[in-house]
Amino acid sequence: MLPVDGSSVPALITALRPHLSGEQAPTVVPLGPGDGIADLRPDLPVEPDTALIVRTSGSTGAAKGVLLSAAALRASGEATHRRLGGPGTWLLAMPAHHIAGVQVVVRSLLAGTPLTVMPRSGFRGRVFVEAASDVLSADGPRYTALVPTQLGRLLTEGGDALAALRSFDAVLIGGAATNPTMLTRVLEAGVRAVTTYGMSETAGGCVYNGTPLDGVKVRLVDNVIHLSGPTLSHGYRLNPKTDAFHNGWFHTSDLGTLTNGTLKILGRTDDVINTGGEKVTPTTVEQALTTHPAVLEACVVGIPDPEWGQQVAAAIVTNGPVDLTELKAAVRQALGPHATPKQIKIVPHLPLRGPGKIDRTTIINLLQN
Repeated sequence: MLPVDGSSVPALITALRPHLSGEQAPTVVPLGPGDGIADLRPDLPVEPDTALIVRTSGSTGAAKGVLLSAAALRASGEATHRRLGGPGTWLLAMPAHHIAGVQVVVRSLLAGTPLTVMPRSGFRGRVFVEAASDVLSADGPRYTALVPTQLGRLLTEGGDALAALRSFDAVLIGGAATNPTMLTRVLEAGVRAVTTYGMSETAGGCVYNGTPLDGVKVRLVDNVIHLSGPTLSHGYRLNPKTDAFHNGWFHTSDLGTLTNGTLKILGRTDDVINTGGEKVTPTTVEQALTTHPAVLEACVVGIPDPEWGQQVAAAIVTNGPVDLTELKAAVRQALGPHATPKQIKIVPHLPLRGPGKIDRTTIINLLQN
């Protein structure tokens, strides 16, 4: 195993390059702040055909070491370029120890183009504009990848930040669900945003704007999403034959619908709220809340309730005054009384865990106190 500090992108490039060229090299393990490799047992042999071990965010339980082959990384990067319009120049704006950041590095290596890395000192419009200028001066397609929080900040800031964003040939959005209202505003502003769905186990995004990448297959089993294809992981470190992978399919914990080949994500199975026998999908309530023009973001969770088992509760981020009684009434009209939050709390920002993922556990604790 070769541990690599995820903040050192040049070191990560050097470590990944031989794998993508078909050479034998030590398995790469990108590390985030405070990460180590003792729990990955570097003293034991690495599972065959493993180029990269990337940690899950641990947002829904203990973090796992996802095993990815060089073939899976290449398949993902090449399929992305085919979908977007060919190899291009990339701006890395996300941490390189998460799969979304690793894949930006991989795509840049496959394209043979110089990678521009945005400073990790904090995501601000001015810094984004400065970093983007190098990419936007390059010939050929220009790409970047952001999480919804970053996208929202650039949209709110407007001006030069939004102008730079509009200049990219594609802006991949992933890591967490994208607020439909914000996405509409972004597209209307002329940004070529592409929503992505995937995870470490699929070498990053494998469904773009609801449509699977080349070779990727999607099926639903009891509304739970299963994924297959050349980008798939071959298991978890020290547990490659887990039940999550079966006969070439990865069984996610996400709910969805599939209409005429287009996938729509409804949320995670373990996020579904059971209130008085009625099942509520948080995503639908979050979408109803963010239709209000002053609600920028929303996170809906279930908290214990002695009468109903769970009650629907929400934390929201606003950019103006909001009448919470009217907001609840709007949700009630759209989704019915069972989906209406019993409490709504305005917060300055939603806590994050991982690249753009909302820390729902922290939200639950906040709403219970």
